Amino acid sequence: MIGFFDSGFGGLTVMKDVVRLLPRYDYLYLGDNARIPYGTRSAGIVFEFTRQAVDYLFKRGCPLIIVACNTASAAALRRIQQEHLPAAWPGRRVLGVVRPAAEAIVEKGCRRVGILATEGVVESGSYPVEVHKLDPTVEIVQQACPILVPIVEAGEQEWKTADVAVAAYVKMLLSRNDGLDTILLACTHYPVLMPIFRQHIPDRISILEQGPLVAEKLKDYLERHRWIEERISRNGERIFCTTDRNERFDRLARLFYGAPVTSTMVRLGDNL
Repeated sequence: MIGFFDSGFGGLTVMKDVVRLLPRYDYLYLGDNARIPYGTRSAGIVFEFTRQAVDYLFKRGCPLIIVACNTASAAALRRIQQEHLPAAWPGRRVLGVVRPAAEAIVEKGCRRVGILATEGVVESGSYPVEVHKLDPTVEIVQQACPILVPIVEAGEQEWKTADVAVAAYVKMLLSRNDGLDTILLACTHYPVLMPIFRQHIPDRISILEQGPLVAEKLKDYLERHRWIEERISRNGERIFCTTDRNERFDRLARLFYGAPVTSTMVRLGDNL
């Protein structure tokens, strides 16, 4: 299967778009809901949690894993790829969500870009770094949005608090550069709030969300890496796992995935 990992529910928005574009493959999703949020944790802790999740998915037989979490992609992916995989899982691959978004920003010709993300992602500087590797002339401003993930995880996206918070964060971002042509929602939870973002982001500014971008990049990756693509099963399976109460996960996961979800509760760490 293709493995998907996120600190909670957000990665389901990415998996939804991937499944829509590449429906023939089997997928295994893991949400570490018991330890959310990742966005306020240290890089060392995020790496350890991500390593545990990667190990779990590889032990379940996944040849390829998508870390569908911006915080984990920013804080842990490079170490996972350079240190953990060669020693523990040679022949397996782990991809993230930061690089595909950075590539899309440059390919689409965006010139002045705003990034809305968690505190951890903003502090990592991963988006400016990745975009400027491809085109150092792109202007980037960032805004941390620390309370949006808790709002979404609590299922409170239709409450007034969500509207007030989004409006405030967009206003702060635009105060840094009112000439933005693009805003990237650099958190996989944020698409749930898309109707609110559209209300507060001026029509002249394009809004990018990561699911469609990652889906297109994954399709291209599999076409270029046939030795990985040939190892992925095709039985129409969609399996969902969570580290927290699976009844709550199933109820909220439907909001992110857009279809009913039935999950299994699993443990990460020393009891793999």
